[in-house]
Amino acid sequence: MSLSRRGFLAGLPLFLAACATNNDQAKYAAIPEEKFPLDKVPVEKIKPELRRTEVAYETPHPAGTIVVDTPARRLYYVLGNGRAMRYGIGVGRNGYSLAGWAHVGRKAEWPNWTPSPNMIRTHPEKNLKYAGGVPGGPNNPLGARAMYLYQNGHDTMFRIHGTNQPQSIGLAMSSGCVRMMNHDVIDLYERVSVGDRVYIIQGVRDV
Repeated sequence: MSLSRRGFLAGLPLFLAACATNNDQAKYAAIPEEKFPLDKVPVEKIKPELRRTEVAYETPHPAGTIVVDTPARRLYYVLGNGRAMRYGIGVGRNGYSLAGWAHVGRKAEWPNWTPSPNMIRTHPEKNLKYAGGVPGGPNNPLGARAMYLYQNGHDTMFRIHGTNQPQSIGLAMSSGCVRMMNHDVIDLYERVSVGDRVYIIQGVRDV
């Protein structure tokens, strides 16, 4: 049976949507080989614009730079040649933000987490009980990976990290850190080296 041109064009968007969905399903499939195995992510519950994807991205920053666009709730890993890998992120509430240049001072897989002194001081009822630290694992708020941001050789106490609350991606509700879905932070972690530069945009986009 022949397919008319009109029928082919009508069906093309559905075909492309199916391909995109299948591709996203592969990106967010289960990762059983992890120290703490990760289940697949139900991609239908994630807005398409928050899913990891390579995009056109013009920037003066060289390949290997991480750009955190806080107002847009997006993180870009610059690939060069006008391209970047884009990730949806969760960001800090007003008053809990880092801005300008930093660099990745260290990296960790399934990191331990200890609330900062400021977090304990401002919300002792919530954070004091964790002052001794929380070991890495599926219930740890830093998720599967963490990249620790430094300025002038000092730990800023801000991190790019995974999360066990994927529903927070796209929102401003963290204590200043940059949250990513665990599958996404694993992907970024493999691309990033200690020493890589990070630019955090706050307010008006100036890059």
